[in-house]
Amino acid sequence: MIDSPYFPYAFAFLMALPFLVFIRQFVFSYIKLKNQEIKLLTVKGNSEQRVHAYERLTLFLERLKPANLVTKFDKSLAPHEYVFLIEKTINEEFDYNASQQLYLTKNTWKNVVNCKNSVLRLIHTTYENLSENATLDEFKTVFLMNYMNEKDFIAESIEELRKENLIVN
Repeated sequence: MIDSPYFPYAFAFLMALPFLVFIRQFVFSYIKLKNQEIKLLTVKGNSEQRVHAYERLTLFLERLKPANLVTKFDKSLAPHEYVFLIEKTINEEFDYNASQQLYLTKNTWKNVVNCKNSVLRLIHTTYENLSENATLDEFKTVFLMNYMNEKDFIAESIEELRKENLIVN
């Protein structure tokens, strides 16, 4: 067998075999670690996006509170102008934040939508029940009183966002 012309090749192959196995294992381990790193970064990215979504929607809900809405815009506006501008502002901000629903549960998103709709309904109801010659200050006062007479659905939704954020993260 030593006289065989293939002996040097067989000897070289046997000497290289452990190195080939070692290199193969190293490459597969490296690929596996890189895949784990990519998965970890993906999860971390989703978690950061989810936290950002909770922050943005909490801010949106805070801005929806009537106490914050009555401080917007010039006091010289007529009530119908104020209602138009507030409704436009709320809808624009809602549209801006609509993509955040991807990171929330269906129920939590539904609560955010219900808060927006409830505030808009309260604004319109207040305006419709107001006398023709009422001032903007009177409208704002009645609007605040009407909100205080209802349950605080905005605070409840913010609390649900906090709880869900703690559970998910």
